[in-house]
Amino acid sequence: MPTPIRILAVDVGTGTQDILLFESGKTIENNFKMVMPSPTMIIADRIKRATERGQPIVLTGVTMGGGPCHWAARDHALAGYAVAVTPEAGRTFDDDLTMVEKMGFEIIDDVEAARRAERRDVIHIELQDFQADAIITALRAFDVDPHVDGLAIAAFDHGAAPPGVSDRRFRFDFITRTVQNSPVPSAFAYATQDIPADLTRLQAIATSAARYLQLSGSDSNAPLLLMDTGSAAVLGSLEDPVVRNQREALLCNIGNFHTLAFHLVDGRIVGIFEHHTGEISKARLEELLVKLANGTLSNEEVFADSGHGALVLSQTVSQEHGFPFLSVTGPRRELLRSSKLHPYEAVPHGDMMLAGNYGLLRAFADHEASMAPSIEPSLLNM
Repeated sequence: MPTPIRILAVDVGTGTQDILLFESGKTIENNFKMVMPSPTMIIADRIKRATERGQPIVLTGVTMGGGPCHWAARDHALAGYAVAVTPEAGRTFDDDLTMVEKMGFEIIDDVEAARRAERRDVIHIELQDFQADAIITALRAFDVDPHVDGLAIAAFDHGAAPPGVSDRRFRFDFITRTVQNSPVPSAFAYATQDIPADLTRLQAIATSAARYLQLSGSDSNAPLLLMDTGSAAVLGSLEDPVVRNQREALLCNIGNFHTLAFHLVDGRIVGIFEHHTGEISKARLEELLVKLANGTLSNEEVFADSGHGALVLSQTVSQEHGFPFLSVTGPRRELLRSSKLHPYEAVPHGDMMLAGNYGLLRAFADHEASMAPSIEPSLLNM
């Protein structure tokens, strides 16, 4: 009997981090999983507690996702309490450290940060998206061996935009180049050595992942795959047989902060847009999806609407039955409930919250040919 392959798949979102420990040979439903608060929410809560106590904070670690932790640190400084941050951690708040200083944060080096962290009146908080220690501790608490043969991690990365360049434009320009080069959702997944240099958040996660391999006793050379969260969820939605069987479909992931929609025909991307979930209503999202299906949605329209952008590769797609099949995933999927577009809420392997994890597994199998025979029997056949 072959030795089981174990892969830890972690989807790092804004609200939650979704964790799946996949083991080949088990039915997919019997793999262990956790849905826990996201790292940015955990860190935001720690900062808020420091604010309530009026204590200075020192932030170290690596570049991670912002949002809640950014707002909490900003509010801490606005309340008149000190925020000191090391350069790498500081890029969580802005790639341009001069802008970080303008937020009222003090940039200090690692030596000074270590000195201040020893003070009893200072709260030291380490920034990182992939919390190796916490995951290993949680698994061991339930007598689960944390040893793995591979890691697959998804996170949203705006990329390190040059000074003066819009983060939104920079992000979507990267998406455009990726889709034009390879119009499939798995194109947004990267082996460690292939992570684009501009994707500094994914680069930082790769560093944290190495710590997991060390602490868990895994092979330090175990393969690591990094992927964009929205694309992972879209790819994972195809593990739902109802979605998989559609020749043409719109696949929309409505996340807490970002909404990403792909128009797929025969498994290939013919159109895509990305927007901020908080900036769109149900009616506006319906309008965007109709325009995406018709091939009439422009990049400038989405950008002017405070979104990231849109790309249409084909305007000649025939829709045999009118508006194409619409699949929806994501923690804010209720935005399209009772929609006139009749969305289908995808439930890959019976668990929508793990759509991104299943997408990570599919991408891992695509990138690691030697492990594919151990992974694919647990997933749907292509």
